This record gives sequence, C-alpha cells and structure tokens, in this order.
Amino acid sequence: MAVRDARILILCKTYPSPSGKYAETTCVAGMDERGKLVRLFPVPFRLIAKDQQFKKWQWIKAKVEKSKKDHRPESFTIKVDTIEGGEVIPTGKDWAERRRLLSAIKPYHHFDDVETARQAGLLSLAMLKPARVVGLDIERVSDPEWTNDELAKLVQEQTQVGLFDDEDKPSIRTLRKLPFDFYYRYECGEGATAKVFKHKLVDWEVGALYWNCHRSHGADWQRHFREQLEKNIPAKDLTLLLGNQHRFQDQWLIISLIYPPHQVQAELF
Repeated sequence: MAVRDARILILCKTYPSPSGKYAETTCVAGMDERGKLVRLFPVPFRLIAKDQQFKKWQWIKAKVEKSKKDHRPESFTIKVDTIEGGEVIPTGKDWAERRRLLSAIKPYHHFDDVETARQAGLLSLAMLKPARVVGLDIERVSDPEWTNDELAKLVQEQTQVGLFDDEDKPSIRTLRKLPFDFYYRYECGEGATAKVFKHKLVDWEVGALYWNCHRSHGADWQRHFREQLEKNIPAKDLTLLLGNQHRFQDQWLIISLIYPPHQVQAELF
C-alpha cells in the first residue's frame, strides 16, 4: 500500500519495551479524521527528536503506510522523521471537544462482542465501556531486572539511520523495567449476562503513575496507586481502549484509560 499523509489524534502510548532493531519501542494508537482507530508501531518514542515527540490528546501529521508484516486492519507503520506535532485538545468544560471527537467511535459494552468482531476480522482495537471495575491485581514480575539480552537492546548504539537528524540525537537513559504487572478485573453486562474479565494494563501513564507513587510514598506506594486505579479513575466515565497482541491475537491488553467526568443531566440537553 502506498505511503500517504495522515492526521491522527493520539489516544495511547504503551510503556516502552526493548527492541532488537530500535533499542526500545512503544505502541501508539489514536484515531484519524474519519473517526477510525489506528495503530502505529513500532515507535521508538523516547529516541526520536524532542520536537517530534507528542502527547496524548495531540493531533499529529505524518506519512504512514499499511504495515506489511502486521495484517491487523488498524496497523500502520509511521515515517518517524515526518512527524509534525499539532494542536493538543484541552479538557475544556466537561471534556466537550474530546467527547465530540470520540463520539465518532462506537464503544462496545461487552468484551465478548469485541472478541466476536476480532474473530470476524473486523478489528484489533476497540473502545469498551465496562459496567464496573471489580478490582486491580498487582503481580510481581518473575525478574524485576532486564535480562542481558534485553539490556543489550536498550544500550545498543542508538543512531539508526532515518530515526533522527545528526544534530538532534537525544541523550537516552536506560529504560526502567516495571517490577510489577497490573491487571484490571472488570464486569460487563448486567444480571444474568454479567461476566468478569481480566486484562493487563500497559498504558504508559499507568507505568508513570507507579514510578510517581513509588518516588513520593516509598513503601506505601501501593495504597496511593490503588486509590487512583481502583477508586478515582473508575468513579469517572471510564472507557478502556483495548488492543490485541500481534503474535497471539486472542490475547487482549488495556492500552489506554479514557476517563472524563460524568456528564450531569443538565448538560445532556
């Protein structure tokens, strides 16, 4: 498929992981101007020039093409050196503009329907509004430090041709590995149709929240971390952005949390 110009609203950046080709990569997801979800991978986000890095809720322009190795319908490769940052959509009054943009994407209300659509080849990214969050599971990883192979990928020469200009190569500090995995248990459906699902949280913001809580509260980090993810965020109008894995496409991850305040009744009319 030919390379084309695209304008994409960023909705997600996953926590970086080691990559043999790019030292480290991040999966980025967003929506285009037609309201279609888009996956951009790989993006060596921390390695690209500062003026080409972007934020969640920011419009970017870049040249993209359908991924040749990833046949999932939303997957595109991005020409990193063509990224141009644009407007960041503010929260505004009750997220009015963000809500308007997101209204182009019909959310699912039951994960079984997401998986059915995936099996039919219709999607690999989806917005899901759970009935409620049941809880947060925190599981220590088997090895809290990078393996020798992973570390080699992270500290390899970071001057791949085409990633950045010679005069704008950033100084990279070694990525910290998260010592825990985080999972949401959430319920879909009501009454007899109610069903609980469990999916891993890989949103970069969740990883950043862990490090912030650990830095600010030390051994008491978990109480503050849980307060955000079990109480404050679920109390809002929570939508989960789900994405499946390339190699194991029946395995899904929560790649972003979208949580505007609830609209009060007077604002609906």
